[in-house]
Amino acid sequence: MAVQRGVDKWKLKKWFSVYAPKMFNSELIGEIPASSEKAVAGKNLTVGLDQLTHNPSNAFTNMVFKITEVNGESASTKLVRMELMFSYIRSLVRRYRSVAYSVVTLNSKDGKSVTVKPLIVTSIRTTRSKIVGIRKEAEQIIKEFISSNDSDAIVSAIIEGKVQADMAARLKHITQINKVEIRKLELG
Repeated sequence: MAVQRGVDKWKLKKWFSVYAPKMFNSELIGEIPASSEKAVAGKNLTVGLDQLTHNPSNAFTNMVFKITEVNGESASTKLVRMELMFSYIRSLVRRYRSVAYSVVTLNSKDGKSVTVKPLIVTSIRTTRSKIVGIRKEAEQIIKEFISSNDSDAIVSAIIEGKVQADMAARLKHITQINKVEIRKLELG
């Protein structure tokens, strides 16, 4: 019986350099192997925010980029999703603390659909009525912010922590707030 010999598929693949969007200074975020340009388009690439900002305090945030177009051996991307790692969320939520989750979907000033999922952790265990009040007020703050800014400004403000600081300052009259984070941001 004869042994079949084929061409190694890995030898046919080329490496494509993937670059972040302009808001991250079009920085090289990785390389991806593929046999053609069509195979690269539409793929998602997950990168830690600390790699983009060169700030180790952002190590618990992942950014998901989608490859939109390929020119030669370089590929450009757009931001699809930004999310906190589960292990970081778990470290925030402990015994004798209460948590308020929420989901807010709205169109930004530039017409893009933006979904923001905040996470508010109180310092002490809190009654259900206060959690509901925190959730409603947080949703109102986020709706005001999304409707008055474009998608790039929303992403940069969340990365810098301005939205979280504003929410914490405006929610502390209800109960003691330990931490306010945006656990997930999705851009449509």
